[in-house]
Amino acid sequence: MHELAPYAVTLENSRGRRFMEESSPGRTAFQRDRDRIIHSTGFRRLEYKTQVFVNHEGDLFRTRLTHSLEVAQLGRSVARNLRLNEDLVEAIALAHDLGHTPFGHAGQDALNDCMREYGGFEHNLQSLRVVDVLEEHYGAFDGLNLCFETREGILKHCARKNAQKLGDVGERFLINQRPSLEAQLANLTDEIAYNNHDVDDGLRSGLISQEQLENIAIFGRHLALAKKHYPGISGRRLIRETVRRMINTLVRDLTRQSAANIANACLDGLPAVRAAPCLIDFSAAVRQEQQELKKFLHDHLYRHYKVVRMSAKARHTIQMLFNAFHSDIRLLPPEYQTKYHEDKHQAIADYIAGMTDRYAIREYQRLFAIDEIKTY
Repeated sequence: MHELAPYAVTLENSRGRRFMEESSPGRTAFQRDRDRIIHSTGFRRLEYKTQVFVNHEGDLFRTRLTHSLEVAQLGRSVARNLRLNEDLVEAIALAHDLGHTPFGHAGQDALNDCMREYGGFEHNLQSLRVVDVLEEHYGAFDGLNLCFETREGILKHCARKNAQKLGDVGERFLINQRPSLEAQLANLTDEIAYNNHDVDDGLRSGLISQEQLENIAIFGRHLALAKKHYPGISGRRLIRETVRRMINTLVRDLTRQSAANIANACLDGLPAVRAAPCLIDFSAAVRQEQQELKKFLHDHLYRHYKVVRMSAKARHTIQMLFNAFHSDIRLLPPEYQTKYHEDKHQAIADYIAGMTDRYAIREYQRLFAIDEIKTY
């Protein structure tokens, strides 16, 4: 690893793990966190969890897994240039969506509605719950026993009522402090990744068009540059060249602006990071372009009638599953029936949130379809 800045998270200033363990020869604590995440059950499930397009709609659309890998790659690149802890950024990036429901944001909203009377549902909180409680790999403890800084980076957002229950990892939400720069960086590279791959997937699907996007500043500018440098290209090659340039611009701007913010803050260590405002950010001009692109995607892709139709099916599926399990405990798998007696609503939420898209569809068929189902 390259030499870290004094404001980066290191093994020396880390708050460590909840349960003491012997160090691992040949790996740092944050490399070990990354490896545990990659080998977790929740990480494997991300392969069949939706970003925008449900898994069966096409093999080339992004999933939560490919999205997480893209975030990790972008995060490591910026972290190296800012002399931050690359392994920590990568671990946070790979774990940040572990608690996401099937069917993307439509599934999350539906499960939150179902859980509204019982505390609601937050996918960031569920991601933390996955690594702290639900993964079952070790005899000595529940979860993966990740380092504090990895856990706080996973918990990007948290309602105050929930933060009060989380001890040290929820404290910053109560005292208005910031997480590490590594956590801030993972959050922004998440934004770069999903905006740009939603453009790519939206164009691939045909739900949005190149002509529409030409009016969006950041896309139109880079499309013109791609055409200037390669006047003969078109189709997918032109789109990929344009998106590649957009990502490069965003990464370079994020790196430059964050470096300037850090220098102006005169940080002397990690405590100063937590007391300062968020320092990892885009320049004002690029931030405005990002907001314009996000609004376009919201209005023209996420609200496209075909996406809305699939989202309606997703909400219906989640609601029906929740209601069925809530009305009759015997419909849950045995291991969740045991958890049901501890906290029935949380047990149902854990089960549904852990489903992949295709598993949720099959479970719906098992419960409600009269015709024979071949896969059990």
